[in-house]
Amino acid sequence: MPTEAEWEYAARGGTETIYWWGNEMKQGLANCIGCGSSWDGKQPAPVGSFKPDPFGLYDTSGDVSEWVRDCRHENYQEAPADGTAWEEKDGGDCAVRGIRGGIWLWAHDYLRSSSRMWDRPSFNARALGSRLVREIEWN
Repeated sequence: MPTEAEWEYAARGGTETIYWWGNEMKQGLANCIGCGSSWDGKQPAPVGSFKPDPFGLYDTSGDVSEWVRDCRHENYQEAPADGTAWEEKDGGDCAVRGIRGGIWLWAHDYLRSSSRMWDRPSFNARALGSRLVREIEWN
């Protein structure tokens, strides 16, 4: 799974805006209540039902939330500078882990790339999934 920092960087698609497509909600780009899709507030949409972000990633905003590797931490102050996950040794609360991405059951406010949530690692729900990442070497 990605770290919180990796997830947010990827979800922003190289932008510095609230959503990867800009600062305003636009209809038909995500699955959430009021997002303008046929799945709004009903169920998860099939993967790839919406445009990918500029990095080519699908469904980083809305649809299902995604686990990240980080232990719970209130903010990004003193976050690991190398992008690694917050762990217990860094002052994280590992009884709960990070969740990112908003879900189809909620309004677009929760789809912001910076929106953060946490829950127990044993928690599961139809609206929660995971995204696998592959580390690559940059030369």
